[in-house]
Amino acid sequence: MFTCLVCRSLCVEATQLEAVELAHRHGFDSVEARADELARLSEGELQRLLDDLRAKGLRFGLAGMPIELRRDAQRFADGLRQLPQLAQVLQRCGVTRLGLSIVPFHDELPYAENFRQHVDRLGAVARVLGDHGIRLGLEYCATPTLRRGKPHEFIHSLPPLRELIAAIGVPNLGLVLDSWHWWMSGSPATELASLRKDEIVSVDLNDAPAGVSQAELRDRQRELPGVTGVIDLARFLGALRRLSYAGPVRAEPFEFSGWREDRESICRKARTALARALEAGSARVID
Repeated sequence: MFTCLVCRSLCVEATQLEAVELAHRHGFDSVEARADELARLSEGELQRLLDDLRAKGLRFGLAGMPIELRRDAQRFADGLRQLPQLAQVLQRCGVTRLGLSIVPFHDELPYAENFRQHVDRLGAVARVLGDHGIRLGLEYCATPTLRRGKPHEFIHSLPPLRELIAAIGVPNLGLVLDSWHWWMSGSPATELASLRKDEIVSVDLNDAPAGVSQAELRDRQRELPGVTGVIDLARFLGALRRLSYAGPVRAEPFEFSGWREDRESICRKARTALARALEAGSARVID
């Protein structure tokens, strides 16, 4: 596993160039690629960025979805037309992984209709990304407050997400595993053990505030990995190591207790927390 700085997961505002500098200063192994920013660079500017990335011993670990999938059909069609160009830029930058969260509800579509729409749209997106050597990881979101009061619940645990991936049937589709949603969903260790290494595209790590019930936690109300010990990260990471997962791991605490600090402090704390969590995960494998 290797660490990846994703500034938006830390509520840090930074451009692509600033994110590269932050990742270098604080000892991350990789940094998130931003397709929209990279696509605006000239060939010379892009080459200088890639040269600087290599000189700093960094690489791009993953990217976020660069187009809108969840809105109306016209907006999705417009985004899909742009996707080959964006995917080409990501491929040029050596990006092989892209992640997307599945919204666990819909205001209008019942489950079956929403499922079919996801099959159609994600299948189209995954095929374009696959043409450029990019795997697409899907993440379920299990936080109860996300779907409370919504008219139509949707996928919010691992088994139905794997069913969606099977229904799409595109080989470059896989999973984004998040310790927060694993904990929120009550997923047993055997569920993680049932996965194959090639199913996992990327991993998110975080912890939960102490003394707050799962039913009341907001989705962005998290903590840095291993800070409170509410989430058993050693078990989570131990299971991934037994699967020989070897990909990016990012801290995703969002509005944690120190999220209003300066970005240097936040990045430093995130890198330290990731290192300690990964070390604890290694010990759990030995156990």
